[in-house]
Amino acid sequence: MAIKRSLQVVLLVLGTCLGFSASADDGYRLWLKYDLIKNEAQRKQYATALQSIVSGSSTPMIGSATKELQLGLQGLLGKQVQVQITASGKAGKIILKIDPAEKLANDEGYHLYKANSDFIISAKTDKGLLYGSFAFLRHIQTGQSLAQLDASSSPKIQLRMLNHWDNTNGSIERGYAGASLWKWYELPENLDPRYTDYARANASIGINGTVVNNVNASARFLTPEYLPKVQALAGVFRPYGIKIFLSINSAAPKILGGLATSDPLDPKVRQWWVDKTKEIYKAIPDFGGFLVKANSEGEPGPQDYGRSHADGANMLAEALAPFGGVVIWRAFVYKADPNGDRFKAAYEEFKPLDGTFKENALIQVKNGPIDFQPREPFSPLFGAMPKTPLALEFQITQEYLGFSTNFVYLAPLFKECLESDTYVKGKGSTVAKVVDGTLHGYEKTAMAGVANTGSDRNWTGHMIGQANWYAFGRLAWDHMLTSEAIAQEWTRMTFTQDEKAVAIITDLLLNSRENYVNFTTPLGLHHIMGEGLHFGPQPWLARSARPDWTAVYYHRADANGIGFDRTKTGSNALAQYAPEVQAQWSDPETCPLPYLLWFHHVAWDKKLSSGRTLWDELCHRYYEGAESVVQMQKDWAKVEPAVDPELFADVAGRLAAQRREALWWRDACVLYFQEFSKMPIPAPYQKPDRTLEEIKKITATYQLR
Repeated sequence: MAIKRSLQVVLLVLGTCLGFSASADDGYRLWLKYDLIKNEAQRKQYATALQSIVSGSSTPMIGSATKELQLGLQGLLGKQVQVQITASGKAGKIILKIDPAEKLANDEGYHLYKANSDFIISAKTDKGLLYGSFAFLRHIQTGQSLAQLDASSSPKIQLRMLNHWDNTNGSIERGYAGASLWKWYELPENLDPRYTDYARANASIGINGTVVNNVNASARFLTPEYLPKVQALAGVFRPYGIKIFLSINSAAPKILGGLATSDPLDPKVRQWWVDKTKEIYKAIPDFGGFLVKANSEGEPGPQDYGRSHADGANMLAEALAPFGGVVIWRAFVYKADPNGDRFKAAYEEFKPLDGTFKENALIQVKNGPIDFQPREPFSPLFGAMPKTPLALEFQITQEYLGFSTNFVYLAPLFKECLESDTYVKGKGSTVAKVVDGTLHGYEKTAMAGVANTGSDRNWTGHMIGQANWYAFGRLAWDHMLTSEAIAQEWTRMTFTQDEKAVAIITDLLLNSRENYVNFTTPLGLHHIMGEGLHFGPQPWLARSARPDWTAVYYHRADANGIGFDRTKTGSNALAQYAPEVQAQWSDPETCPLPYLLWFHHVAWDKKLSSGRTLWDELCHRYYEGAESVVQMQKDWAKVEPAVDPELFADVAGRLAAQRREALWWRDACVLYFQEFSKMPIPAPYQKPDRTLEEIKKITATYQLR
C-alpha cells in the first residue's frame, strides 16, 4: 500500500512538471462547466463588466440562483465575485430583480437586459430569477457579447419533467448508465451531494418536475418506509424549482390497505386514496401528483373491474384536487391480438373517452404509436382529443437506439415529432401546438422524458447521452429551438469553444440519428431488435410471450415483399389520422421513404423514388449506414486536440463499439431478408463474410441470463 501511494505521488508530481492536469475531465459537471475562459481579452471584458451580484430579497430559489451565479462567474472569470443585498456601490452589477410588471408569458419567464453599466435578471417570481440566472451564465459560457444584452424567454410547456424508471433495489429499467441515482437504503438520513447537482442540472435547462420511480411501480413507495425518503429528495429539489411525483401501483389499496378490491368506483377504495394523498401532502406540501401505468403489459388497472381509464384517473384526480396536484395517466396500452394492429390500440381505447376526464388529469402519449422506435410517425392521438390535455412522452434513454455504446443525438427525433402536422384544424396544426395547448386551449400542459441518468460518474454512460438530456429540457422549455442551435450550445458548454471542433461535433450530432436508422431500421422498418433486452438485431424472431413482441409481426417479410399494410387493404390504421395526413402516406408511390414500410407491404422489385428497387435501396441503406460510423470515427479523430483527453478517448472507444454493432445489424438484416427477396446484394457491396447462422448465434448470446 505504501509503495502504491508513493507511486501515485511521484506520478502526480511528474504530471505537474510536464504540464498535465492533476485531474482529467470525467464528465461529471455535465454542461455546467465553469472553467476559466481561455480567451484572455474576452475574459477581461467579462470581468470588467461583472463586478458583483445583487440578490435583493432572499428565498430558497433566489439563494440557489445567487449561489450558481457566484460559482459560475468565479470559475469563468477566475476572480471572486461578491454578493450584496442592495444595489449600492460601483457599476458592473448583476441585479436580480422581481418585477410583477414584466411583460412575460408566465411566472417562470425571465428578462435579461443591460441598464447603464449594470445587468438585470428580471422576472415576476423567484423561479423566473432562477431560470434567468442559468440563462445568463449560458450566455457567457457560449461566448456571447453582453454589450447589447436584451433577451426574454418563457416556457411554452407548464410541466417539464423527467420520468425515472428506477426501482427500490437500485436497478433501473432500461437504464444504461449504472444503478439508480437514489440511494434508497441510505435515505432519508444521508443526502448524497449528487442529488443537488442533479437538481442544478435540471434547473439549468428548465425542468421543473421529476418522477423518481418506475411506471411499473412498487406499492412500497407509498408506505411509511418510503415516504420519508421521497420527502428528503423533495427537500433537495425544492430550492431548484423541481416538484417531485410518484408512479403508483393501481392495486395499492389491496396490497397495502388490505381491501378486497382496488375498484376505482368502490367507496372504500376511493377513501383509501383520499387518505393516502393527504398523508403524502402532509409530508410534501408541494407534491406534484401521480403518474400511472395501468392495464398495460401486465400492470393492474381499472379494467380489471370492468371500469374505464377515465374512472381510474378521475378517482385519483379527485383525491389530488384539493392540493393542486395532477394525475398523469399513460396511454401506452395494447392488448395481445395476433390479428390486430398494436399501432391502433391507444387511439381505440382513449379517443372515445375524450371529455370524460377531470380537469386535473392529463393523458401522457408516447411520441409514436408503437414504442420509442428509432423513427415513428407521430401518434394519431395527438389532435384526436381536443377536450383532454395530452402530455407528450419522449424517451431520452436509448432503449431502441443502441443503449450507451451508440452516438445518437435525439433532438432531430424530438423535433420530427413536434413539427409533424396533424392537420386537425387545418395546415399548421403541429404536435407542438397540440401539446403546448395553443391548438385546443388546454389549461394544463406537460412534456415528459424517460430519463437516461444513472450512477455512472458522467451520469449518462455515453457522453453524447448528456446532449439528449440537455436537448429534451431545452425543447420542453421552447420547442421552437432548432436541433443545430441546441447542439452548438451544448458542445460549447461541454466539450470546447474551438470553432472548427464545434462545427465538426455539431455536424456529427445532427447526422447521428439518421445514420443509426439506416443501419438498423431503414425505410420504416420497426421493432426488429433483440427480444427482451431490445438490443441488437433479431428480425427472425417469430415466437414470444405475445405476438406483438415478435419481429415478424411488424416487418411481415415474404416472397412478395416486406412491410406492414396499414392502408384500407390492411389494418386501416391510417384512418386514425386526418385526411391530409392519410393523403401523404396512403399511396406507396408518394409515401416518404422514411415511412414507407410503416404503412405499406412493398414488392422487393418495386422501383422507388430513389431510382433503386426496394431490395437495392434496403441494401444501400444498411451498407451506407454501417459505413457512416467509419466516417464518424474519422471526424471525431479531428477534434482530439480541442477536447479533453479522457472525454475524447471515451467517445472514441464507444464509436469503435458502434462500428462493430453496425456491422452486426447490417449483416443480420441483409442476410435474413435476402432469404425472402432471393435477390443478389447489389454492386458495389460485397456479401457479408459470415453466415446468417453465425449472426444468429451472436444475437442468441445476448438473451442468456
